[in-house]
Amino acid sequence: MKASTFFLGLVAGSVAAAVTVLYSTPQPGNELRKTIKNASTDMKDKIKDVKGCVDDLKDSISNLTQEAKEAIPVAIEGIKGSVEKWQQATEPNKERMEKEIVAIQKALEELEQSLVAQQK
Repeated sequence: MKASTFFLGLVAGSVAAAVTVLYSTPQPGNELRKTIKNASTDMKDKIKDVKGCVDDLKDSISNLTQEAKEAIPVAIEGIKGSVEKWQQATEPNKERMEKEIVAIQKALEELEQSLVAQQK
């Protein structure tokens, strides 16, 4: 749903509600005209305020989008650099652990062979 459609519906609903309330209230003609005039003036002011808020929101979204376009690539590069550094830092440990795993596997195989030899 577009924001403009939403706000148009909001304004239309507000006007309809204001008119309904004004006409359902028992008032003399002069008071009713004054009330309607005041209500229409208030509604115009509120519509201007909403329009100003929507414009501010559009500007904020535009600024946020621009900042994100600039900041995200920098953040991605920083993350890539950190991951590369981490990989380089952990590479010696990885190699050492692989050697230890191979040694453990050999020890297990030797143990299995000795158990089989003892059972015969």
